[in-house]
Amino acid sequence: MVRPEMKLYDYVDPVDAGRVRRETEDLLREFFPDYDGQIFRRALADVERLFAGRYPGYRASNTKYHNFEHTCSVVLASSRLIYGAMSRNESFSEADCLKGLLAALFHDVGLIQDEDDAQGTGAKHTVGHEERSIQFMRRYLAGVLNEQDIEDIADCIRCTILTMSPAKIVFRNEAMRRMGHFTGTADLLAQIADRYYLEKLLLLFEEFEEAKLPGYGNALDLAVKTRLFYKDVARKRLDEEFRGADQYMLDYFRSRQEVDKDLYREAIDNNLAYLDKILAECNDDLDAFTARLRRGHSRGPIC
Repeated sequence: MVRPEMKLYDYVDPVDAGRVRRETEDLLREFFPDYDGQIFRRALADVERLFAGRYPGYRASNTKYHNFEHTCSVVLASSRLIYGAMSRNESFSEADCLKGLLAALFHDVGLIQDEDDAQGTGAKHTVGHEERSIQFMRRYLAGVLNEQDIEDIADCIRCTILTMSPAKIVFRNEAMRRMGHFTGTADLLAQIADRYYLEKLLLLFEEFEEAKLPGYGNALDLAVKTRLFYKDVARKRLDEEFRGADQYMLDYFRSRQEVDKDLYREAIDNNLAYLDKILAECNDDLDAFTARLRRGHSRGPIC
C-alpha cells in the first residue's frame, strides 16, 4: 500500500540503536539470506558503549551535534543507499556491504576524548577527527578483519572529510569506491535531513567555535550560511564527487517502502524552506531566530 503521507522519521527513529540494527540486518538479508551480522552487531554495541563512556580508556562523548544518534543516522542512511543500489542491480558482496556499514559506524569516533584528556570537549578534534576515527577503527578491528579490509574501511571514512575530494582516494576497486560514496553521502543526508537539523545548528556552532574554525561570527551567521553550504558544498559533493549516489534513496523507498519519493530530499527541502522563512521573519536577531525553531514534533512561529 502506498503511504505518501509518511515522513522520514515515521519509519525508523535513529535514536533507537536497536531498531537501526534490526533494519540494517533486514535490508541485507533480502540480498544475503545467510547474513548473520555478528561483526556489525558487536561493533555497534561497542561503539554505543564508547559514546556512553563505558569503553575502557575513553571519556563519554560530549559533542552534542556529532553524537551517537548522528552515528546511527549515518548507519541507517548508508544501509538504505546500499539497498537502493542493489535493488537497481548494482552488485556488491556481503563483505563490501559490511565494510560500508562499519565505515559509517566508526566515522566520528575520533571526536571522543581519551580518558586522560580532560580539557574542553571532543569538538577540539574536529579538524583531523576522521584520521583519529580511522586509528580507533584499525585497533578495534585488528584480528577481526584482514589489513586490506581495514584499509578499505579507512578509505570510506575519508569520504566524510569535506575538504578532501574522493577522487584523491585510491580505492582498491570500484565496489569500495561506491561504498565510500555511500558513506560520504549518508553523512551529509543524515545531517541535513535531521528533523531537528535547524535546532542542532546552534550546537554545531558551539563545536566549530571550540575547534576555532573560521567563517562564522555566531550561530545565526552559521544558520544564514547554511543554504549556501547546501548549494555550494553539500550538493556539489553529492552530485559530482559522489556521482549522484543519493539517487538510490528513491530506489530504496520505492522498493522497500512502496513510496514513490525520496523522503530524505523531502526532509531537506522542508528544513531549508523553513530556515528561509524564519530567517526572513527574524532578520538578524538570534533570540528571535531561536524562538521560532521547532518545538516538540511540529514547527511554526511561536513569537
